[in-house]
Amino acid sequence: MAPALVDTSPQPAVHYSKSGTGEYKEAFIGGPTAFREDAELKGTGKQPPARYPLYLPVWDAEKKYPPLEAFEHYEHGRDADPRFPNLLKGAGVTDLTANIGVEITGVQLSKLTDSGKNELALFVAQKKVVAFRDQDFADIPIKDALNFGGYFGRHHIHPTSGAPAGYPEVHLVHRGAEDTTARDFFEERTNSVTWHSDVSYEKQPPGTTFLYLLDGPVAGGDTLFANQAEAYRRLSPEFRKRLHGLKAVHSAVEQADNSKNRGGIVRREPVSSVHPLVRTHPATGEKALFVNPQFTRRIIGYKKEESDFLLKFLYDHIAKGQDFQARVKWAPGTVVVWDNRVTAHSALLDWDDGQRRHLARITPQAEAPYETAFEG
Repeated sequence: MAPALVDTSPQPAVHYSKSGTGEYKEAFIGGPTAFREDAELKGTGKQPPARYPLYLPVWDAEKKYPPLEAFEHYEHGRDADPRFPNLLKGAGVTDLTANIGVEITGVQLSKLTDSGKNELALFVAQKKVVAFRDQDFADIPIKDALNFGGYFGRHHIHPTSGAPAGYPEVHLVHRGAEDTTARDFFEERTNSVTWHSDVSYEKQPPGTTFLYLLDGPVAGGDTLFANQAEAYRRLSPEFRKRLHGLKAVHSAVEQADNSKNRGGIVRREPVSSVHPLVRTHPATGEKALFVNPQFTRRIIGYKKEESDFLLKFLYDHIAKGQDFQARVKWAPGTVVVWDNRVTAHSALLDWDDGQRRHLARITPQAEAPYETAFEG
């Protein structure tokens, strides 16, 4: 008998134990097995101690959280004065690109009034991502930073990440001193780009979101942002019409599996949610693509090959759209604020010498994604 042209023997499932699970990639959080408390508290021969030890992560494997319950989100951006008198008075404002991103100096976020916070919500929705320099967020008490963020929505507690002791609402991005597991990651992946909207698998994903630097490498570790509203507008009217009404599954299962594979925790059972491929922003009325390769898994009503084909086109469209992307460079005192409803982002793992990268994220949840009537 002639030999078979195709090997039909069963193929093992690929789990990417050092870099993620299947399509899910995670390169930026070392996790409990890589955490070295002495190196963080005392430093090493090459690296100083952590500047903000109260923000060092802890992982409580015994603490479990119930499923999230629905809540009514109030969008403060609707109440904003579009002239931004309370937010931008005396501010230095520099556009990062022509259609996404702004850098601001001369404004102290922690001192904003409620009117200023309303304007912040609208301004960020319009500009998509805003880097505020010379901020005191990292230096004020953690509870005060949380009180500020809580104005914008209910705090999200991440199901797998480490958090500061006593403050599970703070999501930490932490790669410790002398952590060189980046080399392990690149044994299985060619790049660290992981376009996503944070925890889009939740029934009510985040809106206005805050990330602030605690420690960072001398160079590297920048964050990319993509304008998902502009990505939607770039599509032809006929293509936008085809997307109207489509919905997709967003899954937390792979992230939970990845945490377990790396010796981490799962604080809440993973969920899946169905969201529209295109969502409408409640304050601006803009429509934006709402898909990402980290968490989106399947278009409802499409066969697998059809779903994969369309999603791949959208992922490539977003990833290749450098003319609607911005790159934010971190510096001490920086707070980056973005709107997860109309952007995608990716951190970059491009340093490999054991320098610490330590950031804190405050992640207010927003409304359940919805799409308004199609406009040709």
